[in-house]
Amino acid sequence: MYIKEDNEKLITLAQSGNKEATERLIELNTPLVKSIVRRYKGRGVEYDDLFQLGSVGLLKAIRNFSINFDVCFSTYAVPMIMGEIKRFLRDDGYIKISRSTKALSYKINQFSEQFKLKHQKSPTIEEIAKEFSIEPHEVVFALDSTLCPVSIYEKTDDEHGLAVGDKIADKFSFEDEIDKLAIKDAVSKLDEREQKIVFLRFYRDKTQSEVARVLNVSQVQVSRLENKIIEKLKKNFSQ
Repeated sequence: MYIKEDNEKLITLAQSGNKEATERLIELNTPLVKSIVRRYKGRGVEYDDLFQLGSVGLLKAIRNFSINFDVCFSTYAVPMIMGEIKRFLRDDGYIKISRSTKALSYKINQFSEQFKLKHQKSPTIEEIAKEFSIEPHEVVFALDSTLCPVSIYEKTDDEHGLAVGDKIADKFSFEDEIDKLAIKDAVSKLDEREQKIVFLRFYRDKTQSEVARVLNVSQVQVSRLENKIIEKLKKNFSQ
């Protein structure tokens, strides 16, 4: 088992264009990809195809991970890998949404619209969960599974604006590890614009220029805000 420092060195090299470092990282993290892929077997898609999708997610994680996040690379990579697989299954109709989930999504949508009219802002995941007496991850699952057009923050193009922390905390076998690292809690302490930047940059794979267009600011401003966010996350993780 490689230690964290070695992994960070490989990531730094890989992000600078070192192909050997990238190949080594893929090799070291292939068991992680396989463990996630096994969760999606039996849905009408070949294992090898699912593995390729998971590998794409792993490569995105390698490209976007920052050692300044002070979290294990595997913790960061899990939702990226799952996201690629889930997006494919959902877009191709392999994920079936239950009536109860659709009904919950509709109710959340109605509540969110009323909340926004009353408070002049969109509700947080926690506020929605409290309203319906459910867990935050159940809110995220309903929104994510049905592609409900509920905007947790202000709408930006075709983005949901779901809180990154809650996306990360979606139910899966690594939930305990993520809770221990308090990712969701750390991100929830950021303001709405900062959370949106993290979501767009690291979970929608947007460039700084693309984020700048969404927020109607300059690329330089996004870069400065990103550095500020990293410092805030480091502080939040240490609390």
